[in-house]
Amino acid sequence: MNNWSLKGKKALVTGGTKGIGLAIVKEFLELGADVLVVARDTKSIQGKLKNSAHLFVLDGDVTNAAFRKSLIQKTTENWGKLDVLVNNVGTNLRKRFVEYTEEEYRQLFETNLFSLTEITKLAFPLLQNSGKASVINMASVAGTFDVLTGPPYGMTKAAIIQLTHHLAVEWASFNIRVNAISPWYIETPLTAPIMTNVERMKKIIDRTPLGRVGQPEEVASLAAYLAMDSASYITGQNIMVDGGMSVKGL
Repeated sequence: MNNWSLKGKKALVTGGTKGIGLAIVKEFLELGADVLVVARDTKSIQGKLKNSAHLFVLDGDVTNAAFRKSLIQKTTENWGKLDVLVNNVGTNLRKRFVEYTEEEYRQLFETNLFSLTEITKLAFPLLQNSGKASVINMASVAGTFDVLTGPPYGMTKAAIIQLTHHLAVEWASFNIRVNAISPWYIETPLTAPIMTNVERMKKIIDRTPLGRVGQPEEVASLAAYLAMDSASYITGQNIMVDGGMSVKGL
């Protein structure tokens, strides 16, 4: 079997209808995976992807406990296993720390962290059934550095990175690999407000050795590799896709 492939893999991608998530779905399909896309509204994916017998969609809110259980139950009934889990759902609200209401930062934690934690836990039996599964958590450089994007967002991403480290050790005996990807500024709908701010963009570009923001496809290619059997000795890592930002000095 060609290890540089996802043929025959069963993959679940949350938040896969736009930005990085959509790019991952496209990459996985091109590499031969069966992909289940979960989002609040999957209608937006129509027209963005060629009709494929390997693409499946399900509308739902991953912050809803009943939906999460239903999602795992349906995946169990239809596939019986899960080779790849991509936890991509996330959102942000940028403001100063003292300006957040309790409801706002609780919602950020529900969406970015708690939903990921619960889905991953519920998916454990399916990942076990794979025999060689890969969990890919979408974190952010904001989980490691101050990037002026709001403290609660960075807090959720830091927790995701730490969860990745712990599960990589705890689940290694089940041959389940767990890794995180931490992007810098990527051109997506979530970062669109920043992209139109000339002053802010200058600071971002000046901080990035490659001198540009990233594209969703540049993150998707890493996710695809981490999902492959070719990456079978990589686990517990938080890999930054940042154009060199994390290693640049003052």
